[in-house]
Formats: sequence, C-alpha cells, structure tokens
Amino acid sequence: MRPRLVVLSGPLKDSTIPLPEGEITIGREASNGIAVTDPSVSRKHCRLSCQSGRFQVQDLDSRHGTLVNGTGVEEQWLRHGDEIAAGDSSFLFLEEEELAPIASHVEFEDAQGTAETTVIYPKDVVYLQPDRLSRELPATSRVARNLNALLKISRIVHAIRDLDELQGQLLDLIFEVVPAGRGAILLADHEGQQFNSTFARVRRAGQSHLVKVSRTVARRVLEQGIALLGSDVSNCGELGKIESLAASQVRSLLCVPLTVFQKVIGCIYLDSDSLSGRLDEENLHLVTAIAGISAMALENARRLAWLEQENERLTVEISQERSLVGESPKMKEVYQFVKRAAPAESTVLIEGESGTGKELAARALHRNSLRANKPFVAINCAAIPESLLETDLFGHERGAFTGAIGLKKGRLEVADGGVVFLDEIGELAPALQVKLLRALQEHEFERVGGTHTIKVDIRVIAATNRDLDQAVREGNFRQDLYYRLAVLKVTMPALRERRDDIPMLARHFVQKHAKHCKVKPRPISREAVSCLVNYDWPGNVRELENAIEHALVLGASEMILPEDLPEALLERTAPAEVTEAKYHAAVKELKKQLILDAVEQTQGSYADAAKILGVHPNYLHRLIRNLELKEALNEVLRELPARGLRGLSSGNA
Repeated sequence: MRPRLVVLSGPLKDSTIPLPEGEITIGREASNGIAVTDPSVSRKHCRLSCQSGRFQVQDLDSRHGTLVNGTGVEEQWLRHGDEIAAGDSSFLFLEEEELAPIASHVEFEDAQGTAETTVIYPKDVVYLQPDRLSRELPATSRVARNLNALLKISRIVHAIRDLDELQGQLLDLIFEVVPAGRGAILLADHEGQQFNSTFARVRRAGQSHLVKVSRTVARRVLEQGIALLGSDVSNCGELGKIESLAASQVRSLLCVPLTVFQKVIGCIYLDSDSLSGRLDEENLHLVTAIAGISAMALENARRLAWLEQENERLTVEISQERSLVGESPKMKEVYQFVKRAAPAESTVLIEGESGTGKELAARALHRNSLRANKPFVAINCAAIPESLLETDLFGHERGAFTGAIGLKKGRLEVADGGVVFLDEIGELAPALQVKLLRALQEHEFERVGGTHTIKVDIRVIAATNRDLDQAVREGNFRQDLYYRLAVLKVTMPALRERRDDIPMLARHFVQKHAKHCKVKPRPISREAVSCLVNYDWPGNVRELENAIEHALVLGASEMILPEDLPEALLERTAPAEVTEAKYHAAVKELKKQLILDAVEQTQGSYADAAKILGVHPNYLHRLIRNLELKEALNEVLRELPARGLRGLSSGNA
C-alpha cells in the first residue's frame, strides 16, 4: 500500500491522504496539496518530500512549529507510525500494510457452572476506597498517603462539571499532601500563546489572596512541556535571578504541565516560602501524576463552560428579533409584570398603540412560562376575514361547507398544551366572541360542522390597540369576554413615553438590519440621535425600526446622519443643546414660511392653504404640528382684518 497520512484531528479528521512520490505541502492556503482551514496552521506550514523511497518532513518557518511525536523539528526523516502535528491538526504517517482486525462475535452459553465464584460489589473494591487502602499499608508510609490522595483526586475530579469548583477542589486536595503555601492552575488559550484562565488558592486563611506566579517559569513549562522543581530558589542560579520570586520570598517551587493528547493546555504551579516545608522531588512526581489524572477533567470542564456560553450566545442571537429592548422606568414595569405573570396560567390582556411591541411581550410571557417548550400560535383577528376566522380558530369537519373536502384542525387545537396569542382581539365579530368565551371557560369547543367536543389545554394571551372598556360601554365588545381576558392586564408604553430607550433601540435595529440588508453596521451621529429622540413616533417602535432600515440602505457616509432619515423626522425643531445642520435648518424655515404665507393668503382657510401648497389637508395639519407653527399661525390670524376671517371649520386646525 502507498505511504499515506491518516488525519487524527483537525478539520480533515478521519480522512486518509495518499502521499505522492515527489513532495506535498501542508498549510492554510488553498494552493497547498493538503489545505487545512484552521487558523492555528500557517499559510505554508510544512513540506513532506520523498527521497530514495523515504519521506522527510520539513518545517517552513511556521508560526507554531511542526511537531513529530510531540517534539518540535525543523526537518526529520519519518518512520511508520510517526505522528505529525501542525497547529491543531495531527497526521499519522503510515507506510506499511496495516493488519485488519479479525471480526468476532459473541455467543452466550447456558451451561451451569459449578466452580466457586467470587462476587464483589464496586463499593467493596479496595482501590476505590482511599481510606481503606491507607489502612492496608503501613501508617507511616508516604506511598500510602500519596496513593490515597491520587485515588481521592481521581474519584472527585471526574464528578465535578463546574470549572471553578473543580480547580478549587483540586488545589485543596494537593495542599493535603504537598507542603505548598500557594497554588495556581493556569490554562492556556486555543493557540497556546497566553494564559486566558487562571485560578489561585492559598493554604492559610490569613494569607494574602494574591498569588504571584513567575511568568518565566510558567511559559517555559507551557512551551517545552516539562516539569520544573526549584527546591532552593535563592541558591539556584537560573531561578534566583527572577525578580518576582525574590520579591515574594519564594523558597521553593514546582510547576508541572497539564497535557491532553500530547498538547500542553496549561500547568499547575505551587510554591512555598517556608524553610521547613520545602518542595522536593517526591512532591514533583506526585503533582505530575495528579496533573496527568486531572488534565482531561479540566479540559472537559473548560469546554463545557465554553459550550454553555456559546449556547447562551446563540440563543440570544436567535431570539434577538423577538426580544423586548429598553431600560426606561416604564419598560422595567413591563419586565416586572412579565416576571410575575409568566409562571401563572391566567389569561393576559396586553393593551397599547400599534407598533409598541405587544406580540414581543406575549412571546416573552411564553418564553418564561412553564409552557415554553410548547407551541406559541399567533392569530391576527383583524387580518383574517370574518367568514374564515371561525374555521381558522376552531377548524372544520369534512363537508361542513362547500370546499371543505377534508378535516382541518383549528389554531386552538394545534396550540394544545401551549399558548394562543389573539392579536387585535377588539376586532373579533360578536358571534365569534360568544364561541371564544365558551372555549376559554370550558377549555372545549366543536369544529365547524362537527358535533364532537374537543378538549384543549391552552393559555390565552390577547392584545388590542383599542380601548376595550369603551367598546364594552358602547356595546361593541362582550363584557363577560372582556373580564375573562383581562384577568391580568398590562399596557405597553408608546415610544414617545420612553424616549430614553430610543438610542438603545436604534442601535439594536442597526445591528439587526445591517445583517439583513447586507450592509456594514454604522454608528449613529449625535445629530441623528437628536432627531430620533425629538420625534413623536406615531407608529412607535415599528416606525423607528423602518426609519433605521431606511437610513442603513440609503445612507452613503460612514455614520448615519440626519439626511439619511425619513423626511418626517427632520420637521421637528431640534433641542437647544444640539446645533442643527444649516441645510436642514434652512429647509425647515422655508417650509414654515410657505405655510404661513399660504394660510395668510387664504384668510385662515387651512383647506384652501393645502390646495395652494399642493398637499393633503391632513399632511398640512401634521406639518403644522411637527414644525410647532400653531402659535405663529394664531398670530397671523389675529393680524388679519376681522372682516376677512373665515370661521374655523372642520378643515381648520
């Protein structure tokens, strides 16, 4: 069989790569014969070349070096079974025929054995009982004490998942058998370049909690994978020159590597400032053994912590578009309501203007409830025609009406066990209000055209932008249904009532829509933020989101500027502390003067003024409100001759 590389780890793991008779390079660039998409691998990492039937590996000045069987090399002849490491990828060099394992099978025998059998339970195994093992060996035996410690550590470290708890327990157990005054566990980053996780312990409670570690010693252990002992630091030429050790009055120290799959992931560091409790070679052997036992447990705990953080980050990213955003007092009241109401099973009525985030609040209630893993079914009662809404809610039987060619489950049935969100509940027809009330009270209903009662377990959350109290008084909404829905009630604040949240919301929408619109996220200029905060937002959060998307798509500068925003936002007067751009100020003043001239020309008729300006009267009223022209117009009207005034009609402001 031709010489080959079997990939043991890295992006190409489990693949087999035949080696050519010439040469082949390994690296990150696509031009390499073996291209490895791994940032820890250099662009041109190493070269394998065949000379007279033998293969040689040569490092190409790679950043992290090329290792053969764990040792860094510049060039080396390869033998069958050598392991080559480039960054986080490792390759097994094979040139001999591998013997295939012989397939076997298991056959059970039913014959009754007569020989005496010894039965032992795991709890009785002496090597799993450190205390008993220490009794079996002489009480003064240091070996017995060390074995006892190793057994205890091996049992404990693999039963702890939390990284900090594991490191704390490990150092405490080391202090029981090693006369160290201070200890630390240092874990390196993925690149092995620096320590990104440190944990320290001191033996005595009165000691300073600051553990000073010699970076020189720790780096040497990390880079070379060797264990170091300095039993007399002050008289050791190499260690005695390290200022940090002298400053801490360290008498003896040891540092051992934590190795997983031939890669050093960190080290255990211990030192002592005591003359009587010097660290010796036996301590070095013991701590090295402890490091061998605990390295994989530490790596697993660290990976688990990273996975949990990554899972949390991804969960937040996935739900980002459905999250409530804001820190104003009114939003904090909403968060408090969600916290208290979510665990309950009561129906909830969410009130508020259009675009305030009522559905987001409903989803927040669902995510924080005991039904979070069950369906969330949203129904817009205003978007579905009345003739179709009944079958959409309750479903229908086959043949219930023309076109009902099969059975259809309704939304309430689909949501069984979960939450039904009824948006715009105020638009529900009176006939459906009666049927919905029964479904809420009895948790049962019949499909359209059916006679069989269907029981469901659902929680109902309703939302409306109407004043249902007023609708009840006017007879447009059933009072009993209103009371059934409003067991718990919350009002989502309008955006103009929580202006402090506008900058945060704007930044949130920049991040959201930059990815959606495939543009680079851009900061929002101070002037643009002022425009956003000073606007009344009749469309609330939904209008703000649209304005930010508009600015991201049409803006051409490195920042979002006022001119990138929709024109309506620029009509409001900027606050005194903000200097408005000359262009926008001039345009605004021109609009004001045109409106004043038109109203004066028409002797106070706003409808006629709108015709002169070529705009709709409603738009003229909005301009007057946004430009704060009411007082100026009243002044113009007062100066007009009394005989020329026309009475203010429905077309006047």
